[in-house]
Amino acid sequence: MAEKSKKAARRRRHMSIRNRIAGGSERPRLCVWASSRHLRVQIVDDEVSRTLVAVSTDEKELREAGCRANVKGAEAVGKLMAERALAKDIKKVVFDRGGFRYHGVVKALAEAAREGGLSF
Repeated sequence: MAEKSKKAARRRRHMSIRNRIAGGSERPRLCVWASSRHLRVQIVDDEVSRTLVAVSTDEKELREAGCRANVKGAEAVGKLMAERALAKDIKKVVFDRGGFRYHGVVKALAEAAREGGLSF
């Protein structure tokens, strides 16, 4: 019997997305995780199973700026992610929304990352 919760539905959507996309060394995967309090974003090379860059609203500089899991916080996380990725010479990524709707926080994060110089 299938679970009928929001969490289970998001997991199912995420697995459906992950079956279609994968990040490699040329185009790593930018994956998003959002809770009601925090955002976590990382760039992962799936070929070697390694996180290349990570940003979270838990980090000291973002926490002191008052960033949380809202649009303002998502924009700050997206800009910082683009900045760190470009510093490591990562310009192209595959966007993995993690089963979350491309709306609100996820959309603001993606647009800020694009403005910062990443291309999806």
